[in-house]
Amino acid sequence: MWWKVIIVVLVVLAIFITAAILYGMNRWQSDTRELHAKMEAARVLITPKSYDPRELEGMPAPVQRYFRAVLKEGQPLVATVSVEHTGTFNMSENGEQWKPFKSTQRVITQRSGFVWDARIRMAPAMIAHVHDAYIAGEGVLTAKLFSLLTVMKQPSTSELAHGELMRFFAEGAWYPTALLPSQDVVWEAIDDAQASATLGDGATTVKLVFQFDAQGLISSVRSDGRYREVDGELVATPWQGRFWDYELRDGMLIPLEGEVAWLLQEGPKPYWRGCIQRIEYEYAQ
Repeated sequence: MWWKVIIVVLVVLAIFITAAILYGMNRWQSDTRELHAKMEAARVLITPKSYDPRELEGMPAPVQRYFRAVLKEGQPLVATVSVEHTGTFNMSENGEQWKPFKSTQRVITQRSGFVWDARIRMAPAMIAHVHDAYIAGEGVLTAKLFSLLTVMKQPSTSELAHGELMRFFAEGAWYPTALLPSQDVVWEAIDDAQASATLGDGATTVKLVFQFDAQGLISSVRSDGRYREVDGELVATPWQGRFWDYELRDGMLIPLEGEVAWLLQEGPKPYWRGCIQRIEYEYAQ
């Protein structure tokens, strides 16, 4: 009977789709492990091993207040970070199409690197997997539907590397020992509530302005030019990250919530809002 044929076809189709999704998931996990391995291979020893407040001598006043607020003398320097986030991501360039996401992130502070592995729910049965990373001086940005169908893959350019190193640097509030001057961060005074900081890695150098609140904590970081794709062209665009909800984790005061936005002429355009669900550290040995 014809309906039996339809049932057989549907069963075969379901088996094929399930097999394809499982294959895609295995490939994605393999790609993630490969990114982690490359980042680990670029790792270097951290010195010094612990925080000494004497290294703050001569630093801008708001920078000194920040480190005194978030660190205690003798705090071991962070070597690696494992983070789990939840939040929403705006999929629209012009409108508001916020989609929920869950992600894991692995960070190595020396040599600067991170791998963000996100799952964005586009629709009830439609998941986009995203790798956003900075590894050994190169940027990575790839998105696949069902972890199988590539919908976006940016080429490894100097502009992408610049943007990804900037992200690593801006997220330093989650691993504050990486912002210390002993970790090759150059701080410059602006005023009593702001300071600029510069970080170099290989051929890439980024500069951010850090804004500090009344408690001495980082409330925002901003750049005059992170590269953003507009009509197929990369355009240097003002960019900002904001932080709040600070709590003590492993002896360090870090923010648990944040938002990232492009600063456009018509006003801020947020595209990422997230909350840390879990964070774990390994320290310099």
